Amino acid sequence: MRTIFERPASMTKIETHYCPGCTHGVAHRMVAEIVDELGIRGKTVGIAPVGCSVLIYKYMDTDMQSAAHGRAPAVATGVKRVRPELCVYTYQGDGDLASIGMGEIVHAANRGEKITVVFINNAVYGMTGGQMAPTTMPGQKTTTSPKGRDVEWCGSPIRMAELLSTLHTPSYVVRASLHTPAHIVSAKKALRQAFSYQLAGTCFSFVELLSICPTNWGFTPVQSNKWLKDTMLPYYPLGVFKTPEDK
Repeated sequence: MRTIFERPASMTKIETHYCPGCTHGVAHRMVAEIVDELGIRGKTVGIAPVGCSVLIYKYMDTDMQSAAHGRAPAVATGVKRVRPELCVYTYQGDGDLASIGMGEIVHAANRGEKITVVFINNAVYGMTGGQMAPTTMPGQKTTTSPKGRDVEWCGSPIRMAELLSTLHTPSYVVRASLHTPAHIVSAKKALRQAFSYQLAGTCFSFVELLSICPTNWGFTPVQSNKWLKDTMLPYYPLGVFKTPEDK
């Protein structure tokens, strides 16, 4: 019997610690599959900052580097500039990238650093207890917004893909989702394109992945997928926002 689906070689044989329904594991697998398919396992370096995202280093059987909260793009910049032949990516959550790391990601993109950024947007701080994040939806209840996010008090959720796509510097900016198998297939294609642009030395690339967090949202996994579809997708539309060919 022929095996057609198995653990990617670039993933370690460690049982996942993520909560039931969490799609971090799906994103991890996509990264590992792309690394294997492109044959770059020996020259790939991942940068893991603070939050649920940090534990990707446990699951990737490639070189990994830890970074301080929000500083993954700065660390990735250093690695890539010193070793430009390497494939360097960051794996960051919304609390990390869009809050304390906002300055880092904007300036890395504006400089056109030839790195790939994988941005997990689950609209909440995950590891630290479910606090409101820069991407938390209007009216969404969190531990620090128990009555729901008040946009008059806290501002509206930040659309990172749209924000970065306004920069003059050539880049690849796309938003995909992980809430259905079909969307996962599309997300992987976008992520593979991002890695391919880096390998060709073309541009900075940013892939935002809408993800679910059943534990902190207070929903079942099935309810979480529906909430993402009904609440997040209208505000965070999917698609390619910028390519290096855009003028």
